[in-house]
Order: sequence, then C-alpha cells, then structure tokens
Amino acid sequence: MDRQLVSEVLLGAAFMVFGFGAAVVSAQSPRSPEPASGPRTTEQAYKNIQVLKGRPGDQLIPAMQFLSNSLGVECDYCHVPGAFEKDDKKPKQIARKMIQMMMAINQENFDNRREVTCNSCHRGVPKPVAIPVISEGSSRPPVAEAANDTPNSLKLPSADQLIDNYIQALGGASAIQKVSTRVAQGSANVGGRQTPIDIFEKNPDKRISLMHSGNGDIVTAYNGQAGWLATPGRPSRDMNSSEIEAAKLDADLHFATDMKAMFAELRVVDEEKVGDQTTYVVSAARQGQPPMKLYFDGQSGLLVRELRYAESPLGLNPTEIDYADYRAVDGVKTPFRWTIARPNGRFTIQLEQVKQNVPIDDVKFARPPTPALATPPDRKP
Repeated sequence: MDRQLVSEVLLGAAFMVFGFGAAVVSAQSPRSPEPASGPRTTEQAYKNIQVLKGRPGDQLIPAMQFLSNSLGVECDYCHVPGAFEKDDKKPKQIARKMIQMMMAINQENFDNRREVTCNSCHRGVPKPVAIPVISEGSSRPPVAEAANDTPNSLKLPSADQLIDNYIQALGGASAIQKVSTRVAQGSANVGGRQTPIDIFEKNPDKRISLMHSGNGDIVTAYNGQAGWLATPGRPSRDMNSSEIEAAKLDADLHFATDMKAMFAELRVVDEEKVGDQTTYVVSAARQGQPPMKLYFDGQSGLLVRELRYAESPLGLNPTEIDYADYRAVDGVKTPFRWTIARPNGRFTIQLEQVKQNVPIDDVKFARPPTPALATPPDRKP
C-alpha cells in the first residue's frame, strides 16, 4: 500500500500549503554549525528565543505549527515577514506570556502534565470566546481528544482480527511481501489547483516524492537514515524528530504485514462512521510516540482513515488521512485517492498510474549537495 505519500502532509505539505517550515527556517537562519556536544537547542539554533529555551532546536517549528492550528492564524500574525526574530508585533509578546501562563497552570495544577494547551481556550480563533455559545442543534457537538481512549461496551472484533482482514483485503501477505518497489504518478488538488506528483519507493525504507510546482520541485525524501525537505528557491532542510518518526512509519511498503510488530500496543476502542461506512477504530501505539488511530471498514476490511499526531513542546498536531479508490496493482490493492486534512486546511491527491517492482537505483534517494552561496564581487573605493 502506497502510504508514504501521507508524508507530503506530515513532512512536506507545511512547505506547499500551510506556509510553515521553509519560512521559519529562512527567516531564522541557524547561527552556527552543529556543536560537537550534540544537537543545538532552540536558542542556539534561532535568534531571540525567550520562552522555549533549552529544548531541541528542531522542535520550534512544530511548536509554531501548534500555535497556528490552535489560533487559526499564520506566521505573519505574530512575526515580521523576513525578520522573525524581531519583537515589533504585540501578538508575539502576548503569545510569550500566554505560553508561560499555560506552563505554570500545568506545573502547579497537573504535576507538570500537559493537560492545558493553547487550544483548550482558543479552539481555532485568535481571541478565546468568554461566553458559552448557544448551539443551533439540540445537542453540543462531540469534542475530539487524542489520548486515553477507553473501549466502549460494544462487542468489537479484536485488533488482530481487523489487521488479518486488512491483509486479506489488500491481496494477502504473500502478494504484499513481493512488492519491492513502487513508482506512482498523479496530481494534488490544492484549492482547485492541480499540481503533478511523482513518487518513488523502495523496500525497506526509502522514498522520495516530487511535486512539480510552477517554480520548481517540492521534494520530500527519506533514505532510511535521514530525511529532508526542499522547496524552490530555498536550501533544503533536515526533517525534525516528529517528521522523522512519520517518515519511518510511512516508508514501509509492507505496512500491513509489519503492523503487529511495528506497534507495541494495538486495541480496538470504538465503532465509528466515516462517511457512510461503519468502521472499527484501532488505537495503535509506538514506543515514545503519541497513539494514532486506524479506521478499518467493517465490510471491506480496508483501511479508510488514519488519524495521527505529531508531538510538539506545546501540544499534539493532528493530521487526518482518508483513503479511497482502492485498485489492484499486480494483485495488491492500493488507494489511488487520499484526502488529507489538518486544522488549517485540506487537499486531495489522486494517483493516475502505479507500477510495482520496477528497478530504482539508490541514487534516486540521495540528497543533492547544497549549492554554495555566490561570493559578492569586490567593491572598489
């Protein structure tokens, strides 16, 4: 199953659709090379860090993504474009105080557990609503939570049964294990605009996708040891730790057959509708990572939705992926359509052609060298 295209959202869509990552890295360039003692902290990697000091430098962008998701704003709400380190805007100064307040609440009331976040009050708007809202309907909408899933009282199938059914629905374990490479072509529909995509995958853990924008290729790549992202006109950047975890998960061409070994805990927690389909929801936990949810269609057995969470210093960033248009390719079903949603937007990817077990040289996944900066000409007095 070609699941790694999901990383276009988890890893690369921040560049293409939502405006994160490239802008932050460009505006706040690293101050110095990686120290010999290990990875840089936020204050070593970026300028004018006042609150999130001492944390891994690669966690700053996920933290800013969480703020954006919680308040429903973009970078320029708090930051000066092209000079993110400046404190000219009042919302940036207020945000620092709010982060300190949130941390104090959790420390003083919840034994430093992250129970209260920016989203607890803001719920997608810059200014929290102080007065309770009168609902249009007869009841309040349910509030989605990421953790502490408790199985309901319904008699549900076991996680092992659902995974076994999923494997059979795809074409069987033997057919899945025979897939060594996959090459796909398609397009992404972002706001009504179609962008061509090429994807190359090689077992066990290599994958690269190229979105062919009008200004050049948007690249998301993982070679089994390292991952990177690149957009036209900007230097490539390393994936942060959350992105790496997503890449490891998504780079597996044999995800269905590896699932039981991949996750330390698999348990069925609910029965839920996805569109018109009744699905069984499996909570899947990996060591040191937030649990994700897998939604298996009760009739076909296929995976129709995945809900995963990326860790950040301020809270969990959710991504929801719906899979549809399953087609058999060399005896293995793969979804030809993804609908990928985050709090600040969604887009659809439609594959047009998929080929399997075609030769792909490892050089395809090699990171290109960073172009040297041009040396300005000497000026004569």
